[in-house]
Amino acid sequence: MSTELVLSAAALIGIAALVPCLMILTAVFGPRSKGDIKNTAYESGIGPIIGGVDQKFSVKFYLLAILFLIFDIEAVFMYPWAVAVRELGWFGFTEMVVFMLLLLTGLIYILKKEVLNWR
Repeated sequence: MSTELVLSAAALIGIAALVPCLMILTAVFGPRSKGDIKNTAYESGIGPIIGGVDQKFSVKFYLLAILFLIFDIEAVFMYPWAVAVRELGWFGFTEMVVFMLLLLTGLIYILKKEVLNWR
């Protein structure tokens, strides 16, 4: 192995060990706040908190978040394909068409089940 590689790895390991140690030291020896203000919840500057901490959310919010992640990952897969489309040729084009048809089928299923309707 080259000396530069060993030094780089040692520096990375050293920084990776130093940062958590500094965080722990700051938490142990850092300044303490006096009073109960630190124990109160902060809600975007709003004084009194509205609702309880164990407030239930509708499942639709979670479902929408999962759908967003699924269709966001689609864009992540499409970007490298768009960069290398010429090198992939017709096989890569066909694979992307199949991928897009699969996602389109999922979108049609979601629309048929009326998942995105908030009534």
